[in-house]
Amino acid sequence: MEKKIDWTVFLFILGYHVLLIVFLQIYIFSKGLPSKEILYSFLILFIATGISITAGYHRFYSHKSYRANKLLESILLFFGTLALQGSVISWAHGHRLHHSHVDTEKDPYCIKKGFLFAHVVWLFYLPEPIKKEVVSDLYQKKYLRFQHKYYNLLAVSLNVFLALSLGFLFGDVFGGFVFLLLFRIFATHHTTWFINSLAHTWGKQSFSKELSAVDNYIIALLTFGEGYHNFHHTFPTDYRNGIKWYHFDPTKWLIWISSKIGLVKGYSKVNNKIIYERIKSEEKLHVLH
Repeated sequence: MEKKIDWTVFLFILGYHVLLIVFLQIYIFSKGLPSKEILYSFLILFIATGISITAGYHRFYSHKSYRANKLLESILLFFGTLALQGSVISWAHGHRLHHSHVDTEKDPYCIKKGFLFAHVVWLFYLPEPIKKEVVSDLYQKKYLRFQHKYYNLLAVSLNVFLALSLGFLFGDVFGGFVFLLLFRIFATHHTTWFINSLAHTWGKQSFSKELSAVDNYIIALLTFGEGYHNFHHTFPTDYRNGIKWYHFDPTKWLIWISSKIGLVKGYSKVNNKIIYERIKSEEKLHVLH
């Protein structure tokens, strides 16, 4: 059955890219570089929204790899909403299907359909109806049902209000619109999309060579630690993606630090023996093949 185009999403993604190209050039040619206040605000919002997707939407809601208290969950939910990647329920639904059916026809963003498809094109098609049994735990939470029902209104109004308010505060509303709204959404979207595309294309497969997912430290730098994707697909409930102390995984550090100050009450961590046994078994299989 041929999938239908989701014109709302297609026009939104196309539209903000076009607006960014146009208004970024107008801004730079007319004003030069933005003020340090705008740049710092961009960086803070980019980190806050990106971490809220990785720590919130991904590791907390989709995989339940740790238990957060209400304060931390509220912060992650707020900034995750600002990331403009859909509601928690819809995001987790698609991601759980991705893990259950990775590299198959039922994978919502299957890399075997091409790099561009996995990166962004999959978003241009109407998604399958949400199967409540896949996200039944999330449907039990009233505030997540509320966010899901009113997501578009919440996300658009909060983003516009925050970007323009900060722009007004710093005396540069146009800069707030270009950098704190358009460019920040662009940066957050594409770094997240890299996990579906680059992290299934370029890197090592130390834990499972049967999956397309790979580990790549460069991708980890761009995605707040999500680049160690082969490990993640092999052990999806582990709160970490980078397991070595030197692996760049700020999401892991946030969860660990939060556990020390009472914001996280427990997390899932795969035993090192199991991890090393998996590596050895994969090395043996590689030699045999």
